[in-house]
Amino acid sequence: MSKDKRSAKMPVLGVGVNPTSYQEVESLCRTWIRGETGSSQNQPPRARYICVTSVHGIVTAFRNAEFREILNRADIVTPDGMPVVWALRSFGARQQKRVYGPTLMLKLCRQAAREGQRVFLYGGRPESVDQLTANLKALVPGVIIAGSYSPPFRPLTEAEDGDCVEMIRRADTQLLFVGIGAPRQERWMAEHCPVLPGVVMVGVGAAFDFHAGCSRQAPEWMQKAGLEWFFRLCSDPARLWKRYILETPLFLPLWAMQKLGILRYPEKSIGLVAGW
Repeated sequence: MSKDKRSAKMPVLGVGVNPTSYQEVESLCRTWIRGETGSSQNQPPRARYICVTSVHGIVTAFRNAEFREILNRADIVTPDGMPVVWALRSFGARQQKRVYGPTLMLKLCRQAAREGQRVFLYGGRPESVDQLTANLKALVPGVIIAGSYSPPFRPLTEAEDGDCVEMIRRADTQLLFVGIGAPRQERWMAEHCPVLPGVVMVGVGAAFDFHAGCSRQAPEWMQKAGLEWFFRLCSDPARLWKRYILETPLFLPLWAMQKLGILRYPEKSIGLVAGW
């Protein structure tokens, strides 16, 4: 058995973000699902979770210690937004590129199809998750969508949650995509690690709506320029105005304070070795 190797996390406002790539995440997921981690054969493989994190997630974690701990316990935290990418570059990861949730979801589905891995979808509205399933099967021939569940817009009861966990287990799920938005999806993944051994969970947020055709993605030039937030705000102002007008602008001065050394984050605070 070979142990998995990951890029060391770097602190961005107290959140450990991996200077990683699509290829590295794909390789790690393949290793984990195959069980090639060097763990004891007498113990079942533990669950893994990956957080695809934008400025919204970083600022939320800066304000909320409990959510920050959840991100720092994650096996991988990818830089989803361009400002997070730029921050990593300014801290030393000069060649860092974006690891974007919707693209990562398709790449992992393609790998799952090649490997014969079973995929489960958790999130979205009932009609959109059905369309997402159909679209993924069309985009990725051979992908095995073993099941899906659209949770209600309220906390699940203990019985409902137990039924959902049992559904995921019965489907022999190996790769679980969670699309219920930050910070809910990160909390859900962290809470369900103990009851889903061997499952690799990936929180991909808006990727569900994008691939289901319910929402439009920003043009590529806007994504590269770091203007995706503006496109999304114009597309859904009633829901997103608070995030992009009141929360996201905090990132730039806080990033500058860390760069100047006013804000400091010791390595032990960002989960560099959590779960490794």
